[in-house]
Amino acid sequence: MVLDLLVIGTAITLGPLHNSAFILLLSSRRGVRLGLAFLLSWLADLVAVVAVVVLLTGGQPPARHSAPSTAGIAAKLAIGLALVLYGAHRRRRPPRPHGPPRWAARIDNASWVSAAGLAWLLQPWALVGAGAATVLEAHLSTAGDWLALTGYCLLATLSLIVMEMYVVWAPAAAGAQLDALRTWLGRHQEQLVVTLCLLAGLWLTGASIFELVS
Repeated sequence: MVLDLLVIGTAITLGPLHNSAFILLLSSRRGVRLGLAFLLSWLADLVAVVAVVVLLTGGQPPARHSAPSTAGIAAKLAIGLALVLYGAHRRRRPPRPHGPPRWAARIDNASWVSAAGLAWLLQPWALVGAGAATVLEAHLSTAGDWLALTGYCLLATLSLIVMEMYVVWAPAAAGAQLDALRTWLGRHQEQLVVTLCLLAGLWLTGASIFELVS
């Protein structure tokens, strides 16, 4: 479980779409507040998904090779295959130019509610679903699994936390550095999406097949 959550959390935090949107929010007139609303909504989504799964299982993983356990593994396998196929599809199609999103022109007038809603919309729900299927294996009578779940939520939010803290502590330097990062993400968005989809998808596919046959 820990390795799966580590891979999923890393793939989530490195996603170029939400990171680019977050940088745009931070560069706005009320950037720190809007960024905080986005960050807290993003983290709350992850915690809510984990909490729902834990409530359903009662903090006890289903018995190995039982119907719930097999269904969770099958869900991870399906998500892994879907990510591989999507990554392969994006890799074959011609690259498209990526301009700033239409909402960027209205960003200075954005409210904290819209910033929080944007986090929900940009959440990579396929990977979050894979994380939920993995959390089925959590045994909450052990401190290690509590730490793993906490670490997963924080890891999946790490890029946002780092950028938010950077803007708070060094706003002048952060503005130029984050703008350069957003430009780089825009130029390499396709490659990043394809790479993350293929790597995460192959890992989930391989790990799920191993769990099903072992």
